[in-house]
Amino acid sequence: MKRYLIVGLGNPGQKYARQRHNVGFMILDAISRKHNVIFTKHKSKSMIATLQLNNIHVILSKPQTFMNLSGQSVHKLMRYYDIQLDNLLVIFDDLDLSVGDIRIRKSGGSSGHKGMQSIISLLGKNTIPRLRLGIGRPPANIDPKDYVLRSFSDQQQQLINSLIPKVIEAVESFVIDGVNTSMSNYNYKSSKE
Repeated sequence: MKRYLIVGLGNPGQKYARQRHNVGFMILDAISRKHNVIFTKHKSKSMIATLQLNNIHVILSKPQTFMNLSGQSVHKLMRYYDIQLDNLLVIFDDLDLSVGDIRIRKSGGSSGHKGMQSIISLLGKNTIPRLRLGIGRPPANIDPKDYVLRSFSDQQQQLINSLIPKVIEAVESFVIDGVNTSMSNYNYKSSKE
């Protein structure tokens, strides 16, 4: 049976749950709710849940290593489950996209994201499908390192919440139809912030 690994990046623990840096975890939590699966299994430094989509085995992973070491978990899970690189999707936040923008790509750099950089470094390739969700740039007086560890404003959180169903569809499309279809149908530029 074909297997896919969907990784949402974030930091473990309740105190980080609503921070901008945790949108990857937020998306995976929403996918798990939709499909009635629970993150109960701990494997390869990650909390995982599994589901079936059109007879495709999908593993959802929330690395528990803290963001900058995410690659440790992803690398181990890829080997354990024998996942092909094309069947890996990494979901993470992006400062360079406006709040609510969705950008799906087949490959690329880390965009300065330490979690994605850890994955690229440990897998030794940058041809990793990824879905980036925009969190916007911080105001000039706030360090980006502090900004990503703050919660969204109420308005921004409402925008993110309204887009979660679209992001879930994009992930499901990636699994069922492939990255090209997902890119064509779900790359999205938000008009509000």
